[in-house]
Amino acid sequence: MEKRNDDRPERPLNERRTYYNSENRPVSREERSDSRPPRSSDDRRDSRGGGDYKPRYPHKPAADRSIDMLFGLRPILEALTAGRTLEKIFLLRGTKNSVTQEITELAKAANVPMSLVPIEKLNDLTRKNHQGAVAFVSPIDYQPLDSILAGLYEEGKTPLLLLLDRITDVRNFGSIARNAECMGVHAIVVPSRGAAQINGDALKTSAGALNLIPVCREPNLKETITFLKESGVTVIACTEKSDASLEAGTVDMTGPVAVLMGSEEDGISPEYLKLADHKLRIPMAGQIGSLNVSVASGIMLFEVLRQRLKSGQ
Repeated sequence: MEKRNDDRPERPLNERRTYYNSENRPVSREERSDSRPPRSSDDRRDSRGGGDYKPRYPHKPAADRSIDMLFGLRPILEALTAGRTLEKIFLLRGTKNSVTQEITELAKAANVPMSLVPIEKLNDLTRKNHQGAVAFVSPIDYQPLDSILAGLYEEGKTPLLLLLDRITDVRNFGSIARNAECMGVHAIVVPSRGAAQINGDALKTSAGALNLIPVCREPNLKETITFLKESGVTVIACTEKSDASLEAGTVDMTGPVAVLMGSEEDGISPEYLKLADHKLRIPMAGQIGSLNVSVASGIMLFEVLRQRLKSGQ
């Protein structure tokens, strides 16, 4: 080991480091401490290791604060009774009492998805004292499809609807909503379960479209398709499994139309494909065999708009 140079001055053991402020002027350690923002009680509690909550995934980003959350059985029950639009309800698995039973009945009547989850899931959703119940408040109000369709016919308009089968990515959903609003879609229809949660990311990606276009949440998409067909609406499914190509123009889209788009993973469910009046694929010249669902929805809706503009509608 190399010996220390004797000419090098000794550094005092109790020497304090010099701190500088934003103007590059030296300040004492006490002055620097005073300039720091005070730590919250939650931060102090977490740093000491106290409290009931221990993050399951410490690196997980914070939840979207633009979406309101409700905690506790009573607040959730009161919200449902008051008619507030809830996006989803999470209840602690194994909890059974009169309040949870009432919440279950009201959520079912309002088509609000509900999941029974372990305590770890609830702790991941929030650090607050949730008491075994957490609910997300929807930033939009869902509209009844039958009322919208009846209103369009009464006003003499030609309905254009967009059916989404299990679109789970919130950004995809936001982009689809933006496409739909630009192309003149009158309403977007989503299933109660298996659909993307409408949150701040979806609203931002939609560029405000979700505040303009009605969204309908239906408990059974199969029954919804049947209802639309009986109401004079032609259901057109977009799928690469079809032999008929979109550019051929063999399908008349100038009348009442509902375009059906499938999930990012496996496309449209077979039971829905069987119900569709027409199945069309988007022609492609590249090596990749599929498009992003938001892009595909834009292409399908543009063809509807193109035909209607050409026919003078």
